Order: sequence, then C-alpha cells, then structure tokens
Amino acid sequence: MSLDDRRVLVASAQTRYCDRRMISSRKNPRIVTTRKLGQRKHRQKLNLLLAEGLQILSMAMDCRQRGNERHIVPVDVFYCRERFRSPVAETLLQRLSDAGAEPTPVADHVLDALSERETSQGLVATFRLRPLERPIAELSSDVQDGPILVLDRLQDPGNLGTLIRTADAVGAHGVVLIEPCVDPYDPKTVRSTMGSIFSVPLARASDVNSVFGWLRRDGRRAVGADVGVDRPVWDTNALAGRIGLFLGNEARGLSDDVRSGIEAFVGLPMAGSAESLNVAVAGGVLLYEWIRTNRPAAPRFSA
Repeated sequence: MSLDDRRVLVASAQTRYCDRRMISSRKNPRIVTTRKLGQRKHRQKLNLLLAEGLQILSMAMDCRQRGNERHIVPVDVFYCRERFRSPVAETLLQRLSDAGAEPTPVADHVLDALSERETSQGLVATFRLRPLERPIAELSSDVQDGPILVLDRLQDPGNLGTLIRTADAVGAHGVVLIEPCVDPYDPKTVRSTMGSIFSVPLARASDVNSVFGWLRRDGRRAVGADVGVDRPVWDTNALAGRIGLFLGNEARGLSDDVRSGIEAFVGLPMAGSAESLNVAVAGGVLLYEWIRTNRPAAPRFSA
C-alpha cells in the first residue's frame, strides 16, 4: 500500500468513526459485560472471547481473509486513538469493521480496564467463540500430512497457548483437546498463542476411544510422549508419516485410558538432574523432530 493510499484510508476511517459517542465510563453496560469475558463461565454463556494486540488481531484478520469467514467472526472492536502508534492500528480498525465488528471509541482509562497488557496498543476486540471449534471429523484430510496434536487434559493456559502456537509453526493439521482441559480461550492462552488460536483448527473430545477411532480412519498412528522411554526419539522412526502426537497432563503425564491406545512411545534424553521437561518444551522438540523426519527441506527459518 502506498503512503497516499494509507493516508486516504486513515482519513476515511477517522471520518467514519468521528460521530460515534465515546464510552468514557468503566461502568458502561457494554464495558462491564466485556470485562466479564475474563471468566470462563461468561465466555461460554456469551459465546465470545476477548483478544488484543496488533499481531494477534492482524493474524485473525489474515486467517479470515484466507477463506475462514465462517470460523472467525468479529463482534466488537473497542479503540482509543490516543494509543495508536502506527498506521497498522488504524488499518486494523478498518479491517475489523469491514468484517462486521461494531467499532466503539473508548476513553484511555476504559481501554485500560478492558486490556490485560501493561501498555495497550489501542484495540481490543471480541470474536464469536464456538465457530472457532470444529467437529473432530472436519480435521480429516487426504491431502495435508501435518501432524495432529492431541493434548491429554492439560491444565496450564500458558502451556496450551504455547503448544497451539508451535503446532501452527510446524504446520500441524489441528489440535485435539481431551477434556477436562484448560480453556483455550482463556486470555492467557489466547495471548500465548500470539494469534495462532485463529489459525489452527481446534476440536474437543471427552471420549478417548473416539479419538483413537478417528485417527485410525484418517490413516494416522497414535504416538505418545513418555518420560520413561529409554531411546531418544531421533533414534527411532516413530514420528515418520501421518501421526497423532499425544502429550500428557503437566502433573500426571498420559492418562491410563490414553496410554492403552498408544501404538508407539517416544522420549527425550535427560542428561541432567531434572526429572522431566515442561510439556510445552517437550512438545516443541517433538513437533520439530517430526519436521526433521518428514520434511528435510524446511520452507523458511526463524531465529
């Protein structure tokens, strides 16, 4: 986009929104309702999640533009131009509005009440929650060979968010959450995904046997991470081909009902005195070992 085009876009957006009444009170009913989205019961009741940050919101809009209109549905965008530090914020406000979000200007202190960041970047948006999830059958594909990440009753929002982000980075075809699991739409989880919550298809499952049955129908082997394995994963072919990679609960590892269906276990060597790795770290190493095994020529690199 040229500089002149950007100026026209900014001027258009400012003209479009200048006549809207600014919300200046934290007690405004819309603000009170939106702040409640920090609690799981209210997210589920209202069918909404809260997201903020230019990178996260930009990824949401980019993913929507790639044919995910029915899955990524913005509802509201609260903004404060005093916090805009680049033309990206104004452009993003326009994109969210064009996608159907209701743009609402708010005072600086009201934005702080909505934001969980130390310094807000000027935009906080809500999205429909349920359209982001898929039936597990929709994760099937005859074309894409990326792994399926299956998370067994995880409880830490940061771990879940990091694993969703890593799954996105390696081209995973989806993430399956075995319930009960930490809420993927917890603000800490959403923030940890850095926008990948909008990019990676999510499915939930309460019946473990149905997950194994679906994996078999999709031509995938069930591979589980286990600290007790005495051979490093890179000395095996366990990650070759189409797989579902199972990672266990932070405290207990893989549950007994999950272990009974695993076809191959993989482990990472522990040279020091630590008993185990953080599940998000172990998952990241294993997912990238999947890339090394199956895609020797990586498309791009990141430090």
